Amino acid sequence: MTGATGRVGRMVVDLLAAPGGHEVVAVSRRGRSPAASPRVGHAIAGYDDVEALRAAFRDVDTLVFVSSDGEAVSVLVHHQNVIGAAVDAGVDHVVALSGLDADLASPFCYAVTYAYTEQLLRESGCEITIARASIYTEFFLPWLVEARRSGELRLPAADGRISFVSRRDVARCLAALAVAGPTGRHHDVTGPEALDVASLAALAGQAWGTAIRYVDLEPSEYRAELARAGEEPWWEYAYASMFASVREQRWAPVSDEVHSLTGRPPTPVREVLARA
Repeated sequence: MTGATGRVGRMVVDLLAAPGGHEVVAVSRRGRSPAASPRVGHAIAGYDDVEALRAAFRDVDTLVFVSSDGEAVSVLVHHQNVIGAAVDAGVDHVVALSGLDADLASPFCYAVTYAYTEQLLRESGCEITIARASIYTEFFLPWLVEARRSGELRLPAADGRISFVSRRDVARCLAALAVAGPTGRHHDVTGPEALDVASLAALAGQAWGTAIRYVDLEPSEYRAELARAGEEPWWEYAYASMFASVREQRWAPVSDEVHSLTGRPPTPVREVLARA
């Protein structure tokens, strides 16, 4: 399990190593992560350390591959390293976390890395299963929390809809796919409905008992606000390009994969908001 100390990775490790579960090697660059199960071993390997990755993957049957982060070019190099190390170590099956918008034609910078990574996986010779997750509900929470304070959710999403999915549901799907064996295809992992950002703001306002108004910014105005707030240029570009893909309705598809894979309905946005 790569990214084992991350939010999704920790949940996948716990699910796979639950009583009666599987032997898991938790791979991260920061060392041991809290694990209640003696079935969890640990390996230190950064995405940029090919030799350490090869050692971590040795004797592994199934690799659950959670993507790296940072600038897109670095992420793609990291993914090349992981896939190459998996091939060298003889991993049979790779379950990879990708994005619902995995398309070289997308304006979103990470959609390009998703698409290239999927191509590398298909060419690797390993058996593969790909989970294409929609945007996490939890990812949007900082914007919503700020809107709770200010009364305005200021984003350049126009009428773009997003099939928000909870991190917990994504982790459950990754664990289920790892256990099920290779499918040779991608699975769209989404929430139960696609909401535009105005509807999301209304739901948050209802959940928190405060009025939140969606202000649809022009892309240039949004980037200017990010710059004034001191956002790093890379993340300014990443956020702006993500909302460009939202405006193109690239995150709107809804699937029933969460229920099919886990036997549970996907978590509604309002349930995540109620816990925030």
